[in-house]
Amino acid sequence: MLFWIWRPMSSICCMGAPATDRNSKPRADVLIKKSMRAAQPILIAACCLALAAQQPSSSPVPKAPPGATPGAADQDITIRTTVNVVVAPVTVTEKEGRHINGLEPHDFRLYDNETLQKINEDIAFQPLSLVVAVQANWRVDALLPKIQKIGPLFSQLLLGESGEVAVVSFDHQIRVRQDFTADADLISKAFENIKAGSNTSAMVDAVSRASRMLRRRPDNRRKVILLISETRDGGSEGKLREAITDLQLANISLYSVNMNRMVTNLTQRPGVPRPSSIPTTAMRLPPGAAVTPDTVASLTGAPGQAADFAPLLKEIMLGVKAIFVDNPVEVFTKYTGGREYSFFRQNDLEKAIADISEELRAQYLLSYSPNNKIQGGYHEIRVEVTRPGLIIRTRPGYWMAAVPE
Repeated sequence: MLFWIWRPMSSICCMGAPATDRNSKPRADVLIKKSMRAAQPILIAACCLALAAQQPSSSPVPKAPPGATPGAADQDITIRTTVNVVVAPVTVTEKEGRHINGLEPHDFRLYDNETLQKINEDIAFQPLSLVVAVQANWRVDALLPKIQKIGPLFSQLLLGESGEVAVVSFDHQIRVRQDFTADADLISKAFENIKAGSNTSAMVDAVSRASRMLRRRPDNRRKVILLISETRDGGSEGKLREAITDLQLANISLYSVNMNRMVTNLTQRPGVPRPSSIPTTAMRLPPGAAVTPDTVASLTGAPGQAADFAPLLKEIMLGVKAIFVDNPVEVFTKYTGGREYSFFRQNDLEKAIADISEELRAQYLLSYSPNNKIQGGYHEIRVEVTRPGLIIRTRPGYWMAAVPE
């Protein structure tokens, strides 16, 4: 997981046309023949009057901003952003998963594009800014009562000193249930007010909205998104690549607590019943039995309609395929240094939040000034510790523009 501090240096080329030179000799598309020498004074006077009418008014021409040059209108606007200090949150655990405390900066080796860096400090404290984004469409209606109860956990486990939480829910729309606050009652009420909406799940759009909210927070805050949703998007207008780039550029980590799609398929609120494709008179019934909705239900699995297990089988096939193809949640967590959790029961959900809280508190925040700024593009980060047998996790990298020497 990676956080870096930006100190942007921007240069913007302003566009403007060069001022008109009033001393330049006007051009006229009139040729005066020698045979018309007698009429030359009259024609010249008429041309001068016509040209004078086309000259700009006598109001002063606005001055171009400092640094503007003739022809700037033909140039592209250039914005250069450099990174002076990089902050890398690092999680160190034993193989059994227990967090390791008490390490010092000299216990780490940090490489930026395989170049060893000088670690400045382990930042002791950064207040947390957290956005919780909850899927709230009709597919997860049966799971929402569990989520509505978790509001108090954030003030108890995650916020700490000077922390703040915002709550967002999404179906086809993104709704800010509560803007950033440290008030435990407001946080709890925001979760309690989450209700199921349409059948769409614009997860990528919700992550982008949460990212924009966090970008407006001060630079000295720890910025995290907690996504509680299924693992696949269903109807976003934004692109996954753009969303993940925004997260990386804004130093945002994303953690997820996944709703199991098998559970949501079996517990989702039913829609309009689909008529059976088999006429009720063609179904086998016991001798002498009347054709009624009850007898049809005993054969087909639902009153007056056929039992439809196709969606569940489809989820099984897509679930197998997802092993080989990255889903959006996996991409978000992998490339921001976060982690995926899942839940079936209330205890699973609460434990996942507690584990995320423990990890955020146990992380080491290592800072350094890159000594290879001339290398533009994506910079990979690799961290080692001097103690053997430990597992290290951090954000895989960050983007930086090349800085000329």
